[in-house]
Amino acid sequence: MLGLPAQVTVCLFDLDGVLTDTAAVHAAAWKEMFDAFLRERDGASFTPFSQDDYEQYVDGKPRVDGVRDFLASRAITLPEGSPDDPPTAATVNGLGNHKNDAVQRRIRTDGVRVFEGSRRYLQAAQQAGLRRAVVSSSANTAEVLDVTGLAQYVELRVDGLSIRSEHLRGKPAPDTFLAAARALGVEPSQAVVFEDALAGVEAGRAGNFGYVVGVDRVGQADALRKHGADIVVQDLAELLDGDQK
Repeated sequence: MLGLPAQVTVCLFDLDGVLTDTAAVHAAAWKEMFDAFLRERDGASFTPFSQDDYEQYVDGKPRVDGVRDFLASRAITLPEGSPDDPPTAATVNGLGNHKNDAVQRRIRTDGVRVFEGSRRYLQAAQQAGLRRAVVSSSANTAEVLDVTGLAQYVELRVDGLSIRSEHLRGKPAPDTFLAAARALGVEPSQAVVFEDALAGVEAGRAGNFGYVVGVDRVGQADALRKHGADIVVQDLAELLDGDQK
């Protein structure tokens, strides 16, 4: 059904890069924040935050984990601070809040583009009676689903707010996907994970989910397979059209 194994009854979708083009918004916000921090710290000689940095250290992870992992890659240590730190604070949480402010500003000013193949797939999954959840590290998941009109197709949301309130480990740990499966009353073997991030497909494989679909938006199909994807598509419409790889 819909290009999925017969035992699958639940679809667990990542948001950024799978359903919406907010991955580009997040990447730009990460770069804006880190470049400003590094420029102030190192002056004109700073080494900018790159696309490789984004993919390796922050893509798909909870915000503070991404801050920590990138800073560690540059041998930079900052105090943790607290979740309420202002975006000007030189702390892990302060940098994370700076990045979140940049994301929210970009969403308000530029909007969010939906991948139409993903909208079609969500509609088809709903019509076929498959359960549907969005599992994202973003604290802005609800806002994005509302402004794009996708909220009507989603039964459950596990997001950055859930990670904080329920003390879940972020991707590549499988905790968020496992929480969604539990909430929908199924075993992991009955659920499919849709992910574009390497950390996300790792989480799907670590949780022993029944199927892991890698969505390749940036030319990393081989890496997605290596990290745990059962198949890789460039757009979810390929699953509807039978053009699986």
